[in-house]
Amino acid sequence: MIKPRTPPGVMELLPREQIAFQRMLDTIRRNYERFGFLPVETPVFELSETLLTKSGGETERQVYFVQSTGALAKEGEGLPELALRFDLTVPLARYVAEHEHELTFPFRRYQIQRVYRGERQQRGRFREFYQCDIDVIGKDALSVRFDAEILAVIHAVFSELGIGDFTIQLNNRKLMRGFFEAQGVTDGEQQALVLREVDKLDKRGADYVRETLTGEGFGMSAEGVDRILDFVAVRSTGHADALARLDALGQGSDTFNQGIAELREVLDLVKALGVPESAYCLNFSIARGLDYYTGTVYETQLDGYPQIGSICSGGRYEDLASHYTKSKLPGVGISIGLTRLFWQLREAGLIAGSDESSVQAMVALMDDGQLAGSLDIARRLRAAGINTEVQMESRKLAKQFQYASRAGIRFVVLAGEDELARGVVTVKDLLREQQFDVKREELASSLKVELEQARALAGR
Repeated sequence: MIKPRTPPGVMELLPREQIAFQRMLDTIRRNYERFGFLPVETPVFELSETLLTKSGGETERQVYFVQSTGALAKEGEGLPELALRFDLTVPLARYVAEHEHELTFPFRRYQIQRVYRGERQQRGRFREFYQCDIDVIGKDALSVRFDAEILAVIHAVFSELGIGDFTIQLNNRKLMRGFFEAQGVTDGEQQALVLREVDKLDKRGADYVRETLTGEGFGMSAEGVDRILDFVAVRSTGHADALARLDALGQGSDTFNQGIAELREVLDLVKALGVPESAYCLNFSIARGLDYYTGTVYETQLDGYPQIGSICSGGRYEDLASHYTKSKLPGVGISIGLTRLFWQLREAGLIAGSDESSVQAMVALMDDGQLAGSLDIARRLRAAGINTEVQMESRKLAKQFQYASRAGIRFVVLAGEDELARGVVTVKDLLREQQFDVKREELASSLKVELEQARALAGR
């Protein structure tokens, strides 16, 4: 007999936790659509040549290739034809390039699907996980105004998720590139190496970073390193302070000045979009993918749990699909890795399984002869939009109540001979621990009122 085991690197949930996870997915989807983004789905696998065009190296070592049993029997060289997607960005690039002449630009898309990576087996690292992405893609050009709107979407999503206070941290790659060039670090790869060391500030401290950058391998001047450390330490504490810190940077190269101007415009529009100034700040240490992002970059952190790291990130890129089309397709977008976020929130005790089931009512069955009546009650409740389960086999009422309680079902509907004689049904509210009678024809409307009141109190 084979021992049942969950494959490593996947998150498999029990129903109560799955309900909580699904509600987070629904909240994200609802807010994406609220801002006018359109749904897109792409196949779970792509042609290997498409997926690996922009990557190779480390990414290729993490890709899961797809091969049929028929193909396995054939001898051949090279990689399998198909591979599972490792993110949603490469499939988006292929999708936009392929359907370019059928899409309306700027193209506003959201995509919520699983992706697959051959991560090393360790706690909190997932090989299968949900990404929840939005992007705005332009044709030839895309206004920086969309960068501000993306920030407003992030704020709306995490406000409704209600997982704690958060801060959306902003930077601009042009500002960073211009600053590094002024310090003599002009090569993109060298900038990436320097920032990799700067990223160790929180773990190793300023002395370690300073010693590394001035030592063998980098050979930077102590004065230049101090200027870099002062720059990446900038954090604003409000809207006016953010603008003041940009003003204090003065003037520099065209790239540097453009980065300042773009950040200032984004800040002004974010305020116009109604995002509270406590929810965003400048953070000049944020770089994101140095070889990919070209302008605004975002990282979002929970204020009370910085150890969780970024819960949402993204930014502006210059050309999404250069490998697949000659058209220039600039864009801006963000991604929420929901599987990892949910796992981290659960580990931190910030989220648990849902207290209530997605089933809202259960019709009990006290006698097999009453099954037809129970089915009719359930039909009427479902027609009114109430998720309803029917007990299909009669058993002791105590056991039926115990089942409903353990499953998180709030209402149990009883329709025995006594209720039938009086033309009513009895409703047991397990949440309030109350019981009441209601006319059969008024049952659905009564339960809908109770459920709406519960939603209003929960703020949903």
